[in-house]
Amino acid sequence: MVSHGLLVKLEAKPGLDAEVEELLMSLVPMVRDEVDTVAWFAIRFGRSEYGIFAAFPDEAARSAHREGRAGRAIVQTDLLHSAPVFRNAVILTNKLPERESLQDDTKGTYFSFTAKTNQEEEVEELLLAAAPLVRDEPRTTTWFALRFDDGEYGVLVTVPDNAARLAHLTGHAPRELAKHALALLSGIHDLHLVNVLAAKVPPHHVSVQLDTRRGMA
Repeated sequence: MVSHGLLVKLEAKPGLDAEVEELLMSLVPMVRDEVDTVAWFAIRFGRSEYGIFAAFPDEAARSAHREGRAGRAIVQTDLLHSAPVFRNAVILTNKLPERESLQDDTKGTYFSFTAKTNQEEEVEELLLAAAPLVRDEPRTTTWFALRFDDGEYGVLVTVPDNAARLAHLTGHAPRELAKHALALLSGIHDLHLVNVLAAKVPPHHVSVQLDTRRGMA
């Protein structure tokens, strides 16, 4: 059971994308040793834009991760254009694999949005209703519906390949969200097709996938 999330946004200094990716790879064994870090993803959003998302059972586990070796390595590096941005989130609902997957995720999507005034409850009900639809998608490995401390919402999805990503994007859950967007949402802030560089997912399986291409996802 996961209820606490952490999203970290990172921007590489010009020309240092490869070095930042190497740094993210170096975090994998550290995260593997964190028993209460249930899921962890190193993500490339776009050129020079990276991120980390992690899921935990409680606040103690989230704090331990931030204060641990992996968290300190991100804060102390001199490879970033600016300080990393840490954002706490409530995990409203999620999909995690029930057993170890034979395929490693390499692709995903991330988007964030805000609810119209007094529509927060309806937005959260819509996200909760989407969860069983996503769980029926055989090639969607993980899915997280998030509410950040500032009231923004986010959805993170990871899949094994582009075909699985397209299948999700054209599936029932995104269509339901899109159908209600005009009535419930005041705006979409981020919409990314992402590359998953590395991941730790239950049952504590660690996969390393480094996309060395410099193009977009």
